[in-house]
This record gives sequence, structure tokens and C-alpha cells, in this order.
Amino acid sequence: MKLSEVLKGSEYSLVQFSQEKITALENSIVEKDVKGKITPYINCIVRKKEIKLTPEECVRQLYLMTLTEDYHYPVSRMELEYFVSFGREKKRADIVILDRDQKNAPYIIVELKSPKLKDGKEQLKSYCNGTGAPIGVWTNGESISYYHRKDPNFFEDIPTIPKASEKLSDILKERWFIDDLVKKDKLVNERKSLKDLILEMEDEVLANAGVDVFEEVFKLIFTKLYDEMESGRKKDRHLEFRNYGDTETELKEKLQNLFNEAKEKWAGVFSEDAKIMLTPSHLSVCVSSLQDVKLFNSNLDVVDEAFEYLINKSSKGEKGQYFTPRYVIDMCVRMLNPSENETMIDTAAGSCGFPVHTIFYVWQKILESKGLKKSHLFTLEQKPQECTDYVQNKVFAIDFDEKAVRVARTLNLIAGDGQTNVIHLNTLDYERWDENLKDENWQETYFNGWTKLKKMRVDKNSNRDFKFDILMANPPFAGDIKESRILSKYELSKNAAGKMASKVGRDILFIERNLDFLKPGGRMAIVLPQGRFNNSSDKYIRDYIAERCRILAVVGLHGNVFKPHTGTKTSVLFVQKWDDVLCPKKEDYPIFFATMQEPSKDNSGEKIFVKKENNEYLLDSHGHLIVKHDLFNHDGLTKDGIAEAFAEFAKKERLSFF
Repeated sequence: MKLSEVLKGSEYSLVQFSQEKITALENSIVEKDVKGKITPYINCIVRKKEIKLTPEECVRQLYLMTLTEDYHYPVSRMELEYFVSFGREKKRADIVILDRDQKNAPYIIVELKSPKLKDGKEQLKSYCNGTGAPIGVWTNGESISYYHRKDPNFFEDIPTIPKASEKLSDILKERWFIDDLVKKDKLVNERKSLKDLILEMEDEVLANAGVDVFEEVFKLIFTKLYDEMESGRKKDRHLEFRNYGDTETELKEKLQNLFNEAKEKWAGVFSEDAKIMLTPSHLSVCVSSLQDVKLFNSNLDVVDEAFEYLINKSSKGEKGQYFTPRYVIDMCVRMLNPSENETMIDTAAGSCGFPVHTIFYVWQKILESKGLKKSHLFTLEQKPQECTDYVQNKVFAIDFDEKAVRVARTLNLIAGDGQTNVIHLNTLDYERWDENLKDENWQETYFNGWTKLKKMRVDKNSNRDFKFDILMANPPFAGDIKESRILSKYELSKNAAGKMASKVGRDILFIERNLDFLKPGGRMAIVLPQGRFNNSSDKYIRDYIAERCRILAVVGLHGNVFKPHTGTKTSVLFVQKWDDVLCPKKEDYPIFFATMQEPSKDNSGEKIFVKKENNEYLLDSHGHLIVKHDLFNHDGLTKDGIAEAFAEFAKKERLSFF
């Protein structure tokens, strides 16, 4: 009998355990006929008798194998269903390892009962507090968490538990290098997301810390990214974003110094006098939560999801700021196929997904042309000069939300190694851009990028028309523009009879504005509400686009893609501006249409991941889960998708960029 059959319908999983352990347990199953039903039993190594194999028992037996084989704890120190007294009430802890010297004192308590971390952790804490055990482990077979009980109210995350031959202090005093972080990355080994960890920190300390949660978590992520980059470039440097047994005050001082170094290296995100505002004890909890996480990976997906949560939480999504999922961005980048001599801009950049993924795509091309392999940590390693030049001279982003711009600048500063062209501007209100020059703070932060952006103008006295090769954007859908001063500048604010409307959807103005950014022959991908393609009242918008561009493709996205923020059905429009050389005008031509079939998220907005035939999750080269979609082939691990089909179409049609 397979364990997957035993687990069917339960919330338990076996992702944590090696195939060898799973197979060994399966091989030892005894099947019995109980009242005419085949029931699996197992010989328990601790209780020394046959036990019925339930989903929870599967996880317990596999974890017992982990404790005996990997951590070398003798069975003689273990008890199962250990009684913990709470006044008159008695509860049972799933696995207890007793202290080596005090034979009756629990040393490690393992809790498997609750498949949800929050409930399981509360249960675990009560057992540790009720018995005085200094270490607790919670797992449901998918995620796992290790805690050190410092006092009844404070459980600190630890990277693992000590082996039978080690003391707890051996684990806490270890010095970590970047390679240790890659190997022991909590997101991979414990199957957690950075967003989960932030939610946990909010529950425990941030909600009552009296600070701006967005700002404080942003400072920590910013500091940690800097620490990882420094150690990635000097492999013998110890990571400093860790508690190596420092006192809380020492730790705060160390982190503030590290934050100051990061601010100096990547200027223009925090003010010079910005300080970490968390108290030493709150900071200590947050550091222990984040220290075992590797933030750098080749798609920065990890950081992104966390920032999306934080920005939407702090701005309540009232501006319709829904970050584009990374897999949609990757599809757009592959379909527009940017090259290193082309300029690119995102006019509604959010956290800069389109620019960052364009950068990664072009970097990969540069590395391949030089015969260099993309390493596991390629985002933080020194790259060929062409890679840095490309970021600093060819890639631009603007957004009107200052928080989003600061996040975007962080991600771009990392890519450009200290320089970036991410600018805080209102794309639609271009008449007032020059007023920013009167603001000294704006000048100090954005002047370099602004100087380079001005060089891309068609007329040096106007901020309307630019000559970009590529534009990708997901403009905000929510809210109409009502200011007649702004509306009067746009053709699309007039109806078919040429009469000016009193209000116009933001995304409609963005269509026109974005086309102004492109040179003739330039190409664009833009995410739009599905209605713009279907509504009869929007025909004038479709005519406007067709007159100025060749419509290359329309890709319908699944209704779940932008959940939980919005259930608006969207499509991505791909166009190329008419040009005598790059895209000669035609009356009649084929258009590529495709519809996404895989939802990629469930109805509540949780991502769906690819599983292998044996029901285990498929992982990419970074050990990360792969979202189940049909937009493109993920590193050769999944089937070809819409992007590959479009590439075939583009070659057949002899489009200029394929």
C-alpha cells in the first residue's frame, strides 16, 4: 500500500521527507482485514507494537525515522502520547525526547496534530510551557518549524534542532556563510513563504509594537538583501543578519550599523537619518524569523510576494494596485523578446516586475553569448559590465505611488548595483513633471534617472513623446480621471462624436499615453480589463489602437490570476507601432489569440503548484515550487505554453523582433 492512499483527503503531506524514508515505511506496512476492510498497520519502533496507520501516524513514523537516523536520538529517550498536565486536564504530546541527564524531563516536544501552523504552534507552546521543554518542533509533513523557548512568552525560531551529540548552544553559535544559507534556506526546507513569516511576526510582535509595519519590515528586508549580497561577493564573510547569541541590545546595534551601510550603498530609498524603530526585544524576534531565509534568487519572487502583501495592506489597494504575478510577466517578456541594445520602460511599475524580469531575460542572453552559466545566486554575483550597463542605461520605470517606487528602486538598485532609473512621477499628468525639479528631495533621489529619461524624448521641450523600443505595463484599472486639465490632453477622452467626456477610465488614458512612449516600430504588452476587447461602447478605443499599431496578440488570462485582490477578467494586448522598416502597414494580417486554460490560483487566490505523478511537488533549480500554468515552459520542466506558440507564430510572420 502507498502512503499517498493513506493520506488521501487529509491535510497532511509528506513533502518534508525523503523518498527513501517513504519507501522504507511503505515496505514495512502490514495489511489486515478489519471487518472486511483492508487496513494498514505498522510496527512502531518506540511503542514496540503494531499500530493502525492513519495520516497523522504516517507523519509521526517518518519523523521518528528522521530523529533516529538523521539526528541519532536513541529510542530509549523517546516517549509517544506523553501526558502533559494542565491543572485537572491532561493532554498528550505526539513525540517527546527526554533530557539526556534528567531522565524524566522533556527536552524536545514534537507536535503533529494541527495541519495549520498557527493552531499547531499554540498547542506546542502550551506543551513546552507545561513541561519546561526548551525546544519545540511543529510539522504537518509539508511545512516544519523549530523553536527555542526562551521564556513563556517568547519562542525564537531556530534553524534546526541539535543532534543527540550536540547542545542547543552549538546551533546558536554557528557562524553562517552564504553557502550555508543556500543549503539551509528555510523557504525551501520548511516550505514556507516570506509572506507566511511576516504574518507570523505580525501575530507575535509587530501588531503591538506601535510601529509602521511596512516601514520596519522594509528596513529589515533591505538590510538582509545587502547582507546577502556582501557575503555572496566575499564568500568568506560571515552573514551579519543573524543572532549568534548576541544580547538584544548588541543585536540591535549590529543591525542598525548594517542598515546604515545598506543605505549608503543603495541611496535614495530611506532618508539618511532613518533608523530601525523596533525595540531590541521585538527586533530579536523578527531577526530569528528572517535569518534563515535566502531572499536572493533568480526571480526575486520571494521578496515580491511579501512586498505585495505589505503595500496592499498599507494602501488598502484603493488605487487598484495589484501586482502582476511573475508568471504573467515572464510570458510577456518572452513574447516581446527584448535584446540588450533596446530600451524598455514600465509606466505603471508597481514593484517593478516587468523591468526586473526584462533585466533577467537580457542578462541570460548576455551570459549565454559569453559562454557563461547562470549560477544559483546570479542576482547577487558580480556580472559582466554589459549586464550593469544595460540596467543603468536601457531600463526605466515610473510610478505615482511613492511606497511602490521605493520597493521598485530597491530591487533595481540590486540589479544595477547602486544605480537605477526608477522615478516617482504621475505618468498621465506629464505636463506637471517639471514641477518636481523644485523639490530638493525629489531632485536628490531621482535626478540621475530623470536626466537619462529626458534624453529619450522626441522633442527636448516636451514630456509627451518618447522613443522607447519596448513598453510593458499593468496600469491600475480602478478609478476614473475627472480633471479636465488632464483629460483635455488625450484623444481617447473624446467620444465618437468628438465630445469630451467628464470622466475616463484610467486604463484607457494609459493606452494612449503608453503609445506616446514608443518609437515607430516599438512594441508593447499591456494588461487590460477584458471588457475593453468586447464592449461595443469601447469600439472607438480598439479603432484608435488598430490605426496606430499592428495588433500582434491577445492572451486571455484566467479569472483567478489577480485574486484575492480582484476577480476582474483580464487579457494582455501585444502591439507593434506601424513603421516603414520594422512593421510596414498592412490592411489585413493574422493575429495570435490564446486563452489561459490552467487557473494558476484557486478561487480564494492561493497559488496552485505543479505535482509529479507520485503526487510530490515539482521543484525548480532553486528548490522552489512551480506555479501550475500554461503560459510558457518553465526551465524545460513543464510543457511548452502560449509564449512558445507565439514565438513560432512570430517567426512564421517574420516579425522584426524574432
